[in-house]
Amino acid sequence: MKIGILMSGQGAQKVGMGADLYEQVPAYKETIDEASHVLGYDIMSTIVNDEENVKQTKYTQPAILAMSTGIYRALADVMPKPQATLGLSLGEYSALVAADVLTFDQAMRIIKDRGAYMQQAGEDNPGKMVAVMTDDQDLVIATIKKLQAAGKRVYPANYNTFNQLVIGGVEADVDAAVAALTDAGIERMVALPVSGPFHTPLMQSAADQLTTRIADENFAPMAFDVYSNTTGEKFSDVKATLLDQIVSPTYFAQALQAMVDDGVDTLIEFGPSDTLYKFARKIVGKDIKRYKVTNFKTYQEVRNMLAAE
Repeated sequence: MKIGILMSGQGAQKVGMGADLYEQVPAYKETIDEASHVLGYDIMSTIVNDEENVKQTKYTQPAILAMSTGIYRALADVMPKPQATLGLSLGEYSALVAADVLTFDQAMRIIKDRGAYMQQAGEDNPGKMVAVMTDDQDLVIATIKKLQAAGKRVYPANYNTFNQLVIGGVEADVDAAVAALTDAGIERMVALPVSGPFHTPLMQSAADQLTTRIADENFAPMAFDVYSNTTGEKFSDVKATLLDQIVSPTYFAQALQAMVDDGVDTLIEFGPSDTLYKFARKIVGKDIKRYKVTNFKTYQEVRNMLAAE
């Protein structure tokens, strides 16, 4: 078994996420409590069980990082060393923690600030993101380029699968793109419930702040391969990639395909939802084994599977 760990990104959050794990898995509880100490507030009461806070970027990002890391630690005693890991956007930090590039404490402190920077950037530059469902992604890009030439601020943001490309930008300009894509024959597009035009140049102020914030941070060698959804390849320059990530498109589909091409045969998603688990089916097909750990039930199932190997 050659395991590839998938770490959930922002958007996976929901009220009550991980509550059953917190109650029933000591290693998970210990991780969440450690994160709460670093943050200076209780994750369970402030985020997990709060209908409003769980939607806010500055709270969501630390909570998802803590949950994904908590699951990883809780399975460490039965899980063989992964061959690789890949996170979606925020999930890259969870992936880097798993591979010992960042300490958990270090990552929590960075993400506490990163989340605040991105929330402020989103409030200062309100926008919209829409998932475009088509296998003709060249058509989407060509349409966006025409709009950009006309002064519109709309951009490719997330290559989630080879059939789903999220676009983002100024709301009116995204709406113009949706109209143009509809005229071009694309039938299915879905507006996403996000708090800002993430992974577009409209987030530049957050990238500028993060540049200063992590200037003096040290990064350790990788214990195993970490693939970046910013480049679609294995991480090389970690610091530069994490800064580019905020204003650049994510290439999750390309990164996952590269990871599987390099030998990973079993994928396990750690986080609040099974979004990446579902993406994986569309990207690499049904021949690759896929699992998810989103709650206590799935935790037990995966734990039993790993113990039996």
